[in-house]
Amino acid sequence: MPRTRRAPLPPWRETPQRAEVLRALAARPGFTSAQLLHARTQADGSEVGLSIVYRVLALLAGAGQADVVRGANGERLYRHRDDTTHQHFLVCRRCGFALTSDSDAIEDWVARAAVESGFSDVHHTVELSGVCTRCAAGPSE
Repeated sequence: MPRTRRAPLPPWRETPQRAEVLRALAARPGFTSAQLLHARTQADGSEVGLSIVYRVLALLAGAGQADVVRGANGERLYRHRDDTTHQHFLVCRRCGFALTSDSDAIEDWVARAAVESGFSDVHHTVELSGVCTRCAAGPSE
């Protein structure tokens, strides 16, 4: 059973720059870095600065509108999310391909750990990475 994230803390104040970053992220098919997203918006004629891209992505992630994983080099990668369902991903360290994983066991463990420790309002991040079958097979001839 999917868990939902809490409601966004800061209210989303629509600005042209925020709307532009959100549109650019939603247009990307998978996970992308802030720098690649910035480069893409610049190529499309945008004047939104890199620091704005980072801030908007952080706001989107905090509001549950973007998923965040770490790439092979430790950089945060973002993907637009249309709903607020909390998910976990298995991400290829070579190409960045990501699959949603069945997270019931993880969610059950987190709930058990919270009860056993006496903590409340527990949030978590689980990052799973590996090498997808396509990358493991090597370059196609």
